[in-house]
Amino acid sequence: MNAAKRRRVYLMRHGSVTYFDEDGRPYPPDDVPLNEKGRQQTSAAGQAFAHQNIIFDRVIVSNLPRTIESALRVLAETGQQIQLEQWPEFQEVRGGVLEDILDDDLEEAFTSAFSCMAEEHKQFLEGESVGQLIDRIHPVVDRLRADTSWDTVLLVLHGGVNRAVLSYAITGQRLFLGNLEQSPGCINVLDVGEPAKDWVVQTINYAPLLPLQNESRYTSMEEVLHQYRKSRGL
Repeated sequence: MNAAKRRRVYLMRHGSVTYFDEDGRPYPPDDVPLNEKGRQQTSAAGQAFAHQNIIFDRVIVSNLPRTIESALRVLAETGQQIQLEQWPEFQEVRGGVLEDILDDDLEEAFTSAFSCMAEEHKQFLEGESVGQLIDRIHPVVDRLRADTSWDTVLLVLHGGVNRAVLSYAITGQRLFLGNLEQSPGCINVLDVGEPAKDWVVQTINYAPLLPLQNESRYTSMEEVLHQYRKSRGL
């Protein structure tokens, strides 16, 4: 049976970061570290792995500080010493220039790419499109699956990238389920077999500090939009 040959992918989103200052002005997105809440979230994720005695063969991150810091905090809790693999192809979906987006277009720019069954031409903050993200992520996932040297891998990536991976696992097609929310520090559990479409989705968006998601009914991008509006006095 294929089930005996399936391998396990733990797919995390990095912990919470502060994208904007108190006035809504953005920090450089590639440089932001985890904030205190993000450190708590990723340590809690590490504790969840440690409690279940999960052992990783490999740990893969993008090359951005927030994924690296998150992964290191997980490993600190599990007691494993594993060299992180930085895969730049797994960087977050790229936005355009915020200042160029008109006030009336802000909501569309922030949220349309993360809608249910987002169309490929939809852009994230008037930057990279859904189709471009798919073109970037699917081959990397295929490459990882083709490498049979691992049984259990931890991927610590980004909200948009995670949606692309999850959408691929769920549909096996060029579709993007943008409404698959990814909380900071969340864990997704996926099993993969040898055939290309042998995916089993076990868990989505498990947040150890907030398992029932009872703090807010806003999406992460709606919350970011709210923060940014302050810089424009909206």
